[in-house]
Amino acid sequence: MNKIIGLLCLLTLLTVTSNAQQEPVKLGVIGLSHAHVGWILVREDLGDIKMVGIVETDTILTKRLAEHFGFPSEMVYNTIEEMVAKTQPDAVAAFGTIYGHLEVVQKCAPKGIHVMVEKPLAVSLEHAKEMEQLAKKHSIHLLTNYETSWYPTNEEAKRLLDKGTVGEVRKVIVRDGHKGPKKIGVNKEFLDWLTDPILNGGGAITDFGCYGANLMTWLLNGEKPRTVTAVTQQLQAENNPKVDDDATIILTYDSSMAILEPSWNWPIGRKDMEIYGTTGAIYAENRNDLNLRVSTGYDTYKETKTELPERQKPFDDPFSVFAQVVTGQLALAPFDPYSLENNLIVMEILQAAIESSKKKMTLVLE
Repeated sequence: MNKIIGLLCLLTLLTVTSNAQQEPVKLGVIGLSHAHVGWILVREDLGDIKMVGIVETDTILTKRLAEHFGFPSEMVYNTIEEMVAKTQPDAVAAFGTIYGHLEVVQKCAPKGIHVMVEKPLAVSLEHAKEMEQLAKKHSIHLLTNYETSWYPTNEEAKRLLDKGTVGEVRKVIVRDGHKGPKKIGVNKEFLDWLTDPILNGGGAITDFGCYGANLMTWLLNGEKPRTVTAVTQQLQAENNPKVDDDATIILTYDSSMAILEPSWNWPIGRKDMEIYGTTGAIYAENRNDLNLRVSTGYDTYKETKTELPERQKPFDDPFSVFAQVVTGQLALAPFDPYSLENNLIVMEILQAAIESSKKKMTLVLE
């Protein structure tokens, strides 16, 4: 009898534990102006996240998106405080201005609410450091989402680099961008702040420069560049009157260098990377196509082209990653692209790049 009772207790405990593990993370969405918000509004129900509330004061924008995506108006609140009080979220995802990221952390961290923001982490290193202090003080996770974090080509490129397939890294070239926000037709609410030097922190140099800085910090396992040199231009003054729309950033490290080319002037949208080692090269041409060349002579090489499948869950979707980090099912590796320590270095690089372009000089990082 005692054995039966014990077995029943164990089964009950396992059932309770299983149910507890299946409870979805209650997610609040703060802001609707960022075009990437569609990623969460159209996300299929995987059982790991439940959207419980939205914060947005623009009633015209809210009405348009509610009609398009089908969320109820009762889910929308005017302030973060009201949404938090009424819905008690476990975590929030920020889809407003980059300048607003600090406020999101200021209001959510003290309540133990985890935060994920769209790239970049902040508009300045000063904002980023305050966000870091709040996250650490209140023991919350603070993640930054980059589209390239989901790319199987980037993951494979790092695996090959770590394995020594192309020898020691010497040069990395990262190119990101498109024709420009206005030319590709982003929504007006997004365009208004994306081309504002205060609300976005800059133009293409911040919007797309952060991608390369993030990838380099990850590839080099947290190594900081010794120097940062940047040149910016404004080639579409009629479309981007307040900010740069083209930049070149050169980073030098102890034994390698990187050239980042963020731009709103590419004729074709792109997010690609080239890694040159001492014995070969890796070309992450896009999300799925990777080309490996291993040197066999002066100008000869063995070439392997691979079309990679999507990454396995949870790494194919930022919200799955966020949910598993929040629930403790996943611990990010050191200097992971989503991680706070990586993105603090990104902000150091971006701030130095902006200052370098203004002063027309190379800056040495401390």
